Amino acid sequence: MLILISDAFDASLEGKLAAFGEVTTDKGRAAEADVILVRAKTICNKEYIDGAKNCKLIIRGGVGIDNIDKPYAESKGIIVKNTPRASSIAVAELTFALMLSAPNHITTYDNGMKSGQWLKNIKRTELYGKTLGLLGIGNIATKVAERAKAFGMKVVAYDKYVSKSDAAELVPTIEDAVINSDYISIHMPLTDETREMFNAKLFAKLNRKPVIVNAARGAIVNAEDMVKALDEGKVSWYCADVYPTDPPAEDYPLLKSDKVTLTPHVGANSVENLLRIGDEIVDTIKALKAEGKL
Repeated sequence: MLILISDAFDASLEGKLAAFGEVTTDKGRAAEADVILVRAKTICNKEYIDGAKNCKLIIRGGVGIDNIDKPYAESKGIIVKNTPRASSIAVAELTFALMLSAPNHITTYDNGMKSGQWLKNIKRTELYGKTLGLLGIGNIATKVAERAKAFGMKVVAYDKYVSKSDAAELVPTIEDAVINSDYISIHMPLTDETREMFNAKLFAKLNRKPVIVNAARGAIVNAEDMVKALDEGKVSWYCADVYPTDPPAEDYPLLKSDKVTLTPHVGANSVENLLRIGDEIVDTIKALKAEGKL
């Protein structure tokens, strides 16, 4: 069995996979590979899949698989898997760090101190007693909800595919989740349904000028509408770790806003999480071998 590590994983993964066969990082050998491991950088579209003539399994190290044409891969007999559990803590912690940074003016204070300003007149606000609206209540959002409750927040969530949650009060529509939220955190996959779901129409429903955090997918938010909502005061701050492309285009509207906090798609990049991703990949290959599928 030939395993291609196509993107950046923890350095220990190559050694862990050696028990299954030959391991390579040479992308030029994709046509030979039985198993291909990707993260966000490798785009497994039809052309790529057609070129991977020997492939039986693609594993996405992470949660979303929108960089893989899953239906086409499966039509070619290729199994597509991800590592949905591994990244929950890492992404939840970054989400919460971003959510904390806005009301505490961390970047403003830091820039001020380094430029000789003593910005003590800028007042902080607390998370305690505020309402957090979660869009999606899967593994990551559940971890965010647990942390929010520890801070004394009220947590509501909308997820059309979930009927019960111990972590949040479920509400029937997305409008119900955002209308009276002080903070909104996005945790949905990118689909035709969710693409640019956060747009001017939804911003018009907001009552509380919330902080919005997006560690899911950049294209869920209409960037031009977000800039307008920030300029008009409908949204007080936008925090994001995700963009329509990695990195975003130079003319990406939110890069020029002074009411945003941005990180370079590092939600899953904790040292601990990269190790967990590797372990989940090993477990997946081991299970499929035991089932005779590899």
